[in-house]
Amino acid sequence: MSAKSAICAAMFAAAAAATSAHADLPGAHPGLLHALTDVRSARWLVEHRPGDQAVSAHEDRALQAMVAAISDLQRAAIDDGKNLNDHPPMDAPPSRQGRLQRALNLLEAAHKDVDAAESDPAARELRPVALKNIDAAEQEVKAALWDAGHNR
Repeated sequence: MSAKSAICAAMFAAAAAATSAHADLPGAHPGLLHALTDVRSARWLVEHRPGDQAVSAHEDRALQAMVAAISDLQRAAIDDGKNLNDHPPMDAPPSRQGRLQRALNLLEAAHKDVDAAESDPAARELRPVALKNIDAAEQEVKAALWDAGHNR
């Protein structure tokens, strides 16, 4: 192999290794995108769940909190230089549980992702607001689950 071929092969191998090392890591703080995916998925689950009047009031408040959390997470992700079109897989795997329980699992995963250590000052400022909205959505989904379980 010529020296030129060896150099090209080494450069290709280095580029491939660098690309594959970052394939699952969108930027330095992937938790924002994972949380955004989880909250979006939770919102879809709650929006597409047939419910009764009592549960629907909690679902409406949960949806409002999720929309606010999505907005907060999008701003934090943009400030952190993330590509909002990158949609990592949900943290909570599909299950046989009902949609409200799955939505709750996703919100809990989103809380964990957002609560992780953050070094970017812009994202750090938005984190408490996003956590507040995620927590509000969690509480409303828990209330809807309780109402649904007690036929209210």
